[in-house]
Amino acid sequence: MNAPPRLHVEAEGDGPIVLLMHGFGGSARNWGPQVRALRSRYRVVRFDARGHARSEAPLDGEAYAPEAFVADVGRVLDQVGATHATVGGLSMGAGIALRWALQHPERVTALVLAALPGSRDGSGFASVALAFADAIERRGLESAGAAFVWGDDSRLDSAGRLVKQGFLEHPPHALMWTLRKLVATQPSVEELAPALARLDVPALVIVGAEDRGSREPSAQLAKALPRTRLVVVPGAGHVVNLQAPKEFNAALLEFLATSRV
Repeated sequence: MNAPPRLHVEAEGDGPIVLLMHGFGGSARNWGPQVRALRSRYRVVRFDARGHARSEAPLDGEAYAPEAFVADVGRVLDQVGATHATVGGLSMGAGIALRWALQHPERVTALVLAALPGSRDGSGFASVALAFADAIERRGLESAGAAFVWGDDSRLDSAGRLVKQGFLEHPPHALMWTLRKLVATQPSVEELAPALARLDVPALVIVGAEDRGSREPSAQLAKALPRTRLVVVPGAGHVVNLQAPKEFNAALLEFLATSRV
């Protein structure tokens, strides 16, 4: 059996642990504004997912199965000495955080679920994951990224330029397999609803008002979880923590304080 890949992990600050996971094609760097806002009161842990940025990228496609990404959450928490923590993520990271919470609720103090991706049979990002993976394989990373992620370079804002820059540092094979094995298999909220109803932890669900792929799944998730606060950030798109960091951080800090994390 192959050893799990080495993961790049960062931890800053002191206090209760808050673990944040980036979205597809991102990295731990994407949480910079949140680390700066939280580190005086919390110990913020972030890491590059397997196959992304500074973490190792196995060649075997089976290494990108959902259970592998979920197991990595436990590995990171164990590495920083956390028996339990607030666990959160953006998009793909939110999907992983949710899977982790459903499998290990005893290790979750609270949940932060930003820009939940649509499901494999819906209209969000997961529904185009297989086509995206095929484009990476046939046309390369930059061409596929322009078609599915950032669009016309001339219209990119600062957050979009950061997303593009980070996206292009990943091994193409790793992104291809992550799309096919993880993102494309994202279950719908409806499918998870019975298990979500039993997940008795405080949860912050946050989404950009302009995020067409995540608005509806986020609203459904907020209804399905028993102890949820839903925040819709005006003017923000999918990468809500970078496009509206002030509003995102305010919502996150208030949630952590009132949840007694």
